[in-house]
Amino acid sequence: MGDSIAYTFSNPAIGTHKSPAVSELDLSTFPAIYVLPAHVAVAELHDIEHQLTKYGAPLTYDIHEARLVLGKLSKPRRAKFELQVRKIRFKDVDPANLPKASLKTNPVPQEDNNEPPPTKRRKLEVADTQSTTDDSLTTDHQGASTVDSETEAEEDDGAEPLSQLSISQATTSRTLDSSPPPAIPSSPETGEASVDLIRVIKLEWLKDSMRLGKTQDLRNYLVYEAELLRFIADSPTAEPLKKAEIQTTVSPKVDVTPYMQAGDLKGILERAKAEAERKAQPKASYTRAVKRDRISDAAKRDFANRSFTSSTSHNVLSQRPHLLHQTTSEYEEGVSGSLPPMPDWVLQNKVYSCERATPLNSPNDAFIAQLKEIKVARLLTNDEIGVRAYSTSIASLAAYPYAIQSTGEILALPGCDQKIAHLFYEWQTSSDHRIQAVKDIGSDPALKVLRLFYEIWGVGATTAREFYYDRKWRDLDDIVEFGWNSLSRVQQIGAKYYEEFLMKIPRAEVEAIAGLVERHARKVTDERVVCVIVGGHRRGKQESGDVDLILSHPEQSATAGLVDTVVKSLEKEGWITHTLILNLTNTKRGQETLPYITNTKGAGFDTLDKALVVWQDQAYPGKGSVEADGKKIKNPNPHRRVDIIISPWRTVGCAVAGWTSGTTFQRDLRRYAKRVRGWKFDSSGVRERGSGKWIDLEGWTDPKTRCKNWKEAERRVFEGMGLEYREPWDRCTG
Repeated sequence: MGDSIAYTFSNPAIGTHKSPAVSELDLSTFPAIYVLPAHVAVAELHDIEHQLTKYGAPLTYDIHEARLVLGKLSKPRRAKFELQVRKIRFKDVDPANLPKASLKTNPVPQEDNNEPPPTKRRKLEVADTQSTTDDSLTTDHQGASTVDSETEAEEDDGAEPLSQLSISQATTSRTLDSSPPPAIPSSPETGEASVDLIRVIKLEWLKDSMRLGKTQDLRNYLVYEAELLRFIADSPTAEPLKKAEIQTTVSPKVDVTPYMQAGDLKGILERAKAEAERKAQPKASYTRAVKRDRISDAAKRDFANRSFTSSTSHNVLSQRPHLLHQTTSEYEEGVSGSLPPMPDWVLQNKVYSCERATPLNSPNDAFIAQLKEIKVARLLTNDEIGVRAYSTSIASLAAYPYAIQSTGEILALPGCDQKIAHLFYEWQTSSDHRIQAVKDIGSDPALKVLRLFYEIWGVGATTAREFYYDRKWRDLDDIVEFGWNSLSRVQQIGAKYYEEFLMKIPRAEVEAIAGLVERHARKVTDERVVCVIVGGHRRGKQESGDVDLILSHPEQSATAGLVDTVVKSLEKEGWITHTLILNLTNTKRGQETLPYITNTKGAGFDTLDKALVVWQDQAYPGKGSVEADGKKIKNPNPHRRVDIIISPWRTVGCAVAGWTSGTTFQRDLRRYAKRVRGWKFDSSGVRERGSGKWIDLEGWTDPKTRCKNWKEAERRVFEGMGLEYREPWDRCTG
């Protein structure tokens, strides 16, 4: 045999180093290996596959055939997700149900000097075919694998580790399939077939094996280990394999015929050629619109025909159409008596939620909670029409004063159609009072990730889809590891304090924060400044997700630039730890109501001066003291999100009305103003749509008629629009 040829290999994932001779690294006895493409460029992926095939690894492009998965990841949760999205059926490994074996790849030399020295890779003996998992792997109560720090001390001193990987050194046959992937060998102690395992390994394993010239201990690179539930994982009808159907034979080498033959580069070359042709083509202009459409198409494909999307609405509704054909008289005679007396807004078909009272607590809250889950799913899957429809239905149901008993009542409510009636029937008749679509939402892995991203402060539904479909991120660790520098400052803080921002804020704490903001506002102005707590707190919620405050002053000049001076004052005392957004939009336009036609980018419902800040209570035990190690005692108080909005007194009623009301109530105020009054309603005031003239609803023009306080100003807004005034706790539309 001629001398082996060594060469230099350069790759971002593998590193640049002098490769050992091919004969010094043999991966041919390993089970089928699949390389995860996540976070790996196409050229880099080809290089990795080239190295694997050159060293004889049984490379496969079908993850269902693989028993080893190499990837650029480090968290078990991420590894599980990658398996789930590729339709692998598995469960967490229970170490108690597995025989003992080792993942070690470096054999211990024989002590018998009469025997010849071992070769670089011992052939597998029958007695060496035990298949187990590493004792260091345990499973917690959530099923996630964790590493026991005491693993090394727990190893059996008398057990001789196997050479190479001991999980797949035998071929397995099945009566229904003549060429299955290699399976786990049987245990010589029990004679029973071992469980079929799949292991996710860090890509660094290949790099280190190449650098050191021998295969490294896989335990040091193991990310996640799972038991496969069936051999044909991608078959929806496949049944679990029975022991009688498994025949296990031991061979010194894995049969790699179901996979790529060692050294066969045909598949890689074809992919490289296709990639080269693609790169040679003129590049299309990749605009933001193109990117948005591509992400939208990917989401539509991903969630097509799911029970919680609009694509299945007709199929779901067609299951029980006869239930909705009952007349009121039929219902009265055949079910449980007459319907309750309908409220006036139902009889008059009041479609705008600002025309009716919607209390904080509804007798139909349990059903509404299910609809809210579907609404969020529609939002995350880019179904804007569905979001608006569900918002309207939820607001109508929340305003209905009686516990709904029948689909007839549902159909009588403005904004509720057959779809909502069918969902109510399903909820009412199910044993656990849960809609199937909601169950599917809770178990969908992609939707779980989108929801995770959506809950990051500064990340909306559109950005969440971009993270998932365009950047291929799957958890917070991916965001930090692969995209931290691409995030906005708000998103970085949202990710950093993710857990703390999800914590609810009690009413007492909200009021304490408002008191401090008002004190500093008076410090930089005078005693006439007012601070109004708006948002969910004013609607009566016992806990809030953030704190929304409006500052105003009777003098127009006092509110110009006020947000800047207040924030600086609070920062000096440490109450504000981060100022993420500070807008002086209203000050720059002279504190006038937003023009009817504007070219201002991002102009929407709220165009007032505002600051989005992170708040932390500075009062805590031991403040200023040091611990035994000399370090200062850290502030244990959670960080809070606080929005400080500045409104001039001339339109403070519009600002308070808008920021106090629930989302749908707020939306319907704008719709009502547009369609009924021909006005444009904004938190900065009201303008006539035809002429653009400012409508003074609060009586500011005449000093004699000016409002004495902000509560009076808010009432005048409702009266001026021709609406009955609704107390804050009657605007809880969600």
